[in-house]
Amino acid sequence: MSETDLVLERILDAPRDIVWTALTTPEHIRKWWAPRPYQTPEFELDLRPGGRFYNKMTGPDGFEAVGNGCVLDVTEGERLVWTSALGPGWRPNDLGPEGCGALAFTAIMTLADAGEGKTLYRAVAMHRNPADAETHSKMGFHDGWGTCADQLGEVAAELAR
Repeated sequence: MSETDLVLERILDAPRDIVWTALTTPEHIRKWWAPRPYQTPEFELDLRPGGRFYNKMTGPDGFEAVGNGCVLDVTEGERLVWTSALGPGWRPNDLGPEGCGALAFTAIMTLADAGEGKTLYRAVAMHRNPADAETHSKMGFHDGWGTCADQLGEVAAELAR
């Protein structure tokens, strides 16, 4: 990793195939994508390179954010890579609120067996320069993405029951 990367890891209490389902199925993603009490009323994922990665988050304080990205790589059950720098079909993204919000990054989400029916979830947010990584960190990357990873674990554990 470099000074342009932010990294988060969690051990989730569910098998990898179930975590993958929770990670890649919009009906489940909407339950964990935004840190509570924020919500994700809209989520679209076209799980193929060039596919759409779209989400809309809302908050009780009137907060609203839209992310429109592009899936770069998918390894079934193991790895999902997407970016906010591109929109669907590999088109360069607008830097406005309907695009990447001027903070372009690429996310690599990986899953690995952790033994005893558990999964190692790892998320890496790669930025174009250290300043962008610092901005993302100060926006609350570790707390926000950490809370969402914990919520992903809750959804996956519920699916595993």
